[in-house]
Amino acid sequence: MQSNDRRPPRVPHSDLADLLVARLRESYGAAADAGRAGPMAAYMKDVSPFLGIPTPLRRELSRTVTKDTPKPSETDCAALALRCWELPEREYRYFAVDYLRRHVSRCSSGFLPVVRHLIVTVPWWDTVDLLAAHTVGPLVAADPALTAVMDEWIEDEDLWVARSALLHQLRYKSATDAGRLFAYCRRQSGHPDFFVRKAIGWCLREYAKTDPGAVRAFVTAERESLSPLSVREALKNTGGA
Repeated sequence: MQSNDRRPPRVPHSDLADLLVARLRESYGAAADAGRAGPMAAYMKDVSPFLGIPTPLRRELSRTVTKDTPKPSETDCAALALRCWELPEREYRYFAVDYLRRHVSRCSSGFLPVVRHLIVTVPWWDTVDLLAAHTVGPLVAADPALTAVMDEWIEDEDLWVARSALLHQLRYKSATDAGRLFAYCRRQSGHPDFFVRKAIGWCLREYAKTDPGAVRAFVTAERESLSPLSVREALKNTGGA
């Protein structure tokens, strides 16, 4: 795998993806609600158009779309995700994110470049955070050699890639590599963007559920370099201040 290859991934052929996308467009298209679409897009700062399907209905429709379909291969996952990302409305990407979360165990370390493409293409927190925690995280856990790629991502100029590196251990709990977590937070502590500073606080707060003393000690040592936002988020529910 060439982690520095930034060419858009080729969409592979997949009969399963063809079937799912056809069902998806028919099901979601029939449920589109223009009256809801505008406010939903505005809430997400108009990063993408929306169909206007509320989350409970979207999940119900998604279950219908995937009903009686086989477990996907890695190729199927790549084709489905990349094709959903080609569709303009945000709900199609939500379907892909949920699908990858459910089937990430079917994917190898070679799938990571596809996920990076999803992260940087029309990025916003609604897709990036779930991809980071529920797709990138499990891929790295399954292949520790990918920590070298995360070490590259934390240095990336794209704030969403750096945010993903910060958040990829979000669900690791006691399996968290605390040294790497703290090093990543230290590396980006001076980042000017809200989303990176928020991610620093969020990943520290999550790890504090496992080791609050370590997080308090880290924040105390790095308080001058960490933003007030990062400190405030990190120390929630730890008894720190």
